[in-house]
Amino acid sequence: MDRIKKPLCWCGSKAEYSTCHQEFDEKIRELRGKGYLVPQRKLIKNTQQIKGIRESAKINIAVLDFVAQHIRAGVTTQQIDSWVHERTTHYKAVPAPLHFEGFPKSVCTSVNNQVCHGIPSSKVVLKEGDIVNVDVSTNYRGYYSDSSRMFCIGKVTETTKRLVDTAKECMELGLKQVRPWGFLGDIGQAVSDHAKKNGYAVVREIGGHGIGLQFHELPWVSYVSKRGTQMVMAPGMIFTIEPMINMGSHRIVIDQSNGWTVYTADGKPSAQWEIQVLVTEEGYEVLAY
Repeated sequence: MDRIKKPLCWCGSKAEYSTCHQEFDEKIRELRGKGYLVPQRKLIKNTQQIKGIRESAKINIAVLDFVAQHIRAGVTTQQIDSWVHERTTHYKAVPAPLHFEGFPKSVCTSVNNQVCHGIPSSKVVLKEGDIVNVDVSTNYRGYYSDSSRMFCIGKVTETTKRLVDTAKECMELGLKQVRPWGFLGDIGQAVSDHAKKNGYAVVREIGGHGIGLQFHELPWVSYVSKRGTQMVMAPGMIFTIEPMINMGSHRIVIDQSNGWTVYTADGKPSAQWEIQVLVTEEGYEVLAY
């Protein structure tokens, strides 16, 4: 007697639906019925896709490690861009920011009061006391990764160092909120509470994002949201945690001359760390840092 073929799962894993995402779908229907915002199927990565994204993330980490080994006073942000482009292509990958919606460089370098999307330039020379965020994103065989780190150039003031450290703590506390069937708002609450407790402000208009099969996907991740709100975090979702923490006001302005670089409105410093996270059945996995 021929065995009746059972339907394969919608996720593309080639596994039978009953053993793959059937229980998952039942949980999603239950949560949707309760009025919660749940992810669409296209946001859930299968095993093969996660494997590809992990490979991309390894390259992203290696590129940032290279920057960390070489960045110092006297280096221009254009030199950082050259490093990122050379190391990324060395690994047979593509710098994801290059030409993305018209962005002209391979990496974002945001110095001092630049919040994000700083454009590398041979005219911007890093000096003692500066802080800079280097935001690297990689496209490897169609799989995307994204992470950023803060660098203190030489000796920085205690006030500035505290901002950088607190921004990292905000990211780490947000990460601790990642769990299957929790809420993205839990991350935002943890971030904003810690920032406010330390006397800082969180940028509201710019947040994290889904990533993996495209550079930017849903969901958008706010860092001023409330616990128990926003989208449900389901296993297989991948997104970034990247709060931008300002020493002064949360208000920002965009450089009208290039349409990209975001500054603090009051000219005070801003700091940001970014990681890429996979929601798992047990908790989370940090893919890129």
